[in-house]
Amino acid sequence: MTPDEVRDLESSMAEIWALAQKMGLDPYPTHFELVPASIMYEFGAYGIPGRFSHWTHGRAYQQIKTMYDYGLSKIYELVINTNPAYAFLLENNTVLQNKLVAAHVLAHVDFFKNNAYFQHTNRGMLEATSVNAERLRQYEFEHGRDEVERVLDAVLSIQEHVDANPTLRARPASDDVRPRAREPREGPFDDLVYIGSNRRPEVPAPERKFPPEPEKDLLLFIAEHAPDLEPWERDIVHIVRSEQIYFLPQMQTKVMNEGWASFWHARIMREMDLPQDDYVEFARLHSGVLAASRRSINPYYVGMKIFEDIERRWDQPTDEDRARLGRLGGEGRAKIFEVRELDNDQSFLRNYLTKDLVEELDLYLYRLEDDTWVIVEKDWEVVRDTILTSLTNFGQPYIVVEDGDHHRNRGLRLKHCFEGQELDLGYADKTLRHVQRLWGRSVHLETVIDGRPMTLVVDDERSLTVMTPR
Repeated sequence: MTPDEVRDLESSMAEIWALAQKMGLDPYPTHFELVPASIMYEFGAYGIPGRFSHWTHGRAYQQIKTMYDYGLSKIYELVINTNPAYAFLLENNTVLQNKLVAAHVLAHVDFFKNNAYFQHTNRGMLEATSVNAERLRQYEFEHGRDEVERVLDAVLSIQEHVDANPTLRARPASDDVRPRAREPREGPFDDLVYIGSNRRPEVPAPERKFPPEPEKDLLLFIAEHAPDLEPWERDIVHIVRSEQIYFLPQMQTKVMNEGWASFWHARIMREMDLPQDDYVEFARLHSGVLAASRRSINPYYVGMKIFEDIERRWDQPTDEDRARLGRLGGEGRAKIFEVRELDNDQSFLRNYLTKDLVEELDLYLYRLEDDTWVIVEKDWEVVRDTILTSLTNFGQPYIVVEDGDHHRNRGLRLKHCFEGQELDLGYADKTLRHVQRLWGRSVHLETVIDGRPMTLVVDDERSLTVMTPR
């Protein structure tokens, strides 16, 4: 961008900020920075600036760069959920593109600040990732780069298996949840005489599970209870977990967050004092953002359409809605701010993706039959529920820890909560080997294969065995 273009963009930033606040948005102070494409795609690959180095980040960078070089995709902005927020704009964007992106960013930051699922995120994550990266560099110096990478390979293979709602369930007061005998209770039968014996029989201690309930947070369980991990290895598990927890709300609210940003950037740009030709160019850019795909849902488009539908239905309720639901009318703007505050993608789509919207958006299910893609389902409830199922656990298998002392030799027993989607055995084999590397003892995974219960076992030799229950 030329110096004149930069000055034009800077002057527009104040107008965009004022319009956002006038419309009711409440973002954190936001620092914008123009960066070249190489920096933008590096940040996109790492997820956040200053993060630790790993070959998976380099792979992601090459994939993003290749898509950009061939004109197949382009990252227009990257915004960091911190306070103050940081946003990076491409320096080779046009001024109008960066004005649109700035309006889009401020709506994202408003969402970060006010949505309930972001309230427990670390707003100082930029500094935290830098500290984490420095600790990993120190471990590389002390233990060797290959050893640190081997641990990172194992941890990153299961990084999605953390608890998305860690505050909903209280953890035991003590980390020691191993079985222990219970003290005998005094009661009204203490003085009974037992025939053939001069003392009461011993009451067997009740069996206690370890953990007491199935544990969703596999990373935390390994970090706290793996028998043979070194302290520095446990620290690496905690580092990866803390950074994954930071990204979780963004994974939980992808449709909402992008829909909210698209909803508001359109309204902010329409209120700006732009040359006539810029309004035409904005319409073209906006339609590109919202372009529907034949093979997947566009979160920008679907999310924005749902917010618009909510606003319309609460502004202009039907007679039935007035009588049955008590809607007064004129409450649309307040309602969408309420939804922005309280919901995630699961509840958002469950509650507000209506029959009329499914038909308007032309959503359907399809599959490949004889080298031809065919539509197999258009029933709105089936379509909605299938979308919700695909979002459950972010599309990853739902795995829980059932027993951390399996066969009483500290084996690890996991359970795949099977809901119709079988595991990829090749992927499961490689992943279980990584889990065994961290746990140090045998690892057992209960699942379902070809409709039959099976247990996948990786022992100390790290060879995969498939066992059928008797």
